[in-house]
Amino acid sequence: MSKTILVIFGGVSNENEISVITGTMAVNVLKSGGDGVIPVYISQNGGIYAGELLADINNFKGERYLAAPRAIIADGGVYTLTKRGKIKKYIKVDVALNCCHGGAGEGGAVCGLCAVAEIPLASAEIFSSSVFMDKYLTKLILSALDIKTADYAYITDAEKADYPADMPDFPVIVKPVSLGSSIGVEKAETREQLENALAAALMYDSAVIVEKYLENRREINCAAYFYGGEVITGECEEAFSGGDLLSFEDKYMGGGKSVLPADIPADISDLIKNITKKVYSALNMRGIVRFDFILCGSEVYLSEVNTVPGSLSYYILSKGFKDFYKVLSKVIRQAEKDFAAQAGKKLLKTGILENIPANACKLGKK
Repeated sequence: MSKTILVIFGGVSNENEISVITGTMAVNVLKSGGDGVIPVYISQNGGIYAGELLADINNFKGERYLAAPRAIIADGGVYTLTKRGKIKKYIKVDVALNCCHGGAGEGGAVCGLCAVAEIPLASAEIFSSSVFMDKYLTKLILSALDIKTADYAYITDAEKADYPADMPDFPVIVKPVSLGSSIGVEKAETREQLENALAAALMYDSAVIVEKYLENRREINCAAYFYGGEVITGECEEAFSGGDLLSFEDKYMGGGKSVLPADIPADISDLIKNITKKVYSALNMRGIVRFDFILCGSEVYLSEVNTVPGSLSYYILSKGFKDFYKVLSKVIRQAEKDFAAQAGKKLLKTGILENIPANACKLGKK
């Protein structure tokens, strides 16, 4: 049966434009399967817009999206507003899909918004979203799960002039702690390069990870989702860069390439898939999540976990857009099932407020 799906993309993020690509793709894949879809765009200044014109990526050139009505997500659906800010229309929705990259959108805010609005979310939940948006918290979680990661140091803005004792030896990689899409990521081989990279990264973020650069590295990705009691993974992908690191240009402007499945031994592929399943299961994750690994010989390191991967990793999990509709349908059905199970839980109401004196919370006169 056809559903009404809210696809949320954009966000107050440096990755807003990349999110538009993912969001409009998801909108049109879901529409092709016969579902009713409401595109919702969050601009970089926080404005929320909804409407059919947001399904066309061309309407984000020259800010033509501003012609769409402003919107509010609440009460299990979306309200569109008149130009004067009055409620024009309310549409009840069955489920939402988060396509926001980076910022609060990927970092848990969209999850919280949908939770308060009582809309099932076919994406990662609040905890996973917020933890894995932060590369330092990611390191702590993976360490607790006994997952190997590259050696690192954590530096905040206030500490940028004081290098900690656990700073890895050169060469190192400097990464803004909560950004994605390789924004602000630099390799440093000298103290001067490190200082310049830190200064650049701290223009975008309040803290950085300085990570040991692993030589002879291969970038291997694995995507997964949960459906029917099982964590399902795609084949491993190898991503190639034009230099020492995968750059923004490599990922989104044709500078890099990838091979799927990756040309790696079967036991390494199985190990990567098993690590992916271990982390996903340990945190009881949901939605489509991409796990980014570094392979050095036979050593496997988990680098990052992306709870809203670019174009939702359709190229890893399916043979094309038509096939990807089946994947989205599964995560949507799982979201509805999880939501129904949670809705059946009891909410405690103690009645304590009935016994509080009328003036208990009033301030006395001075």
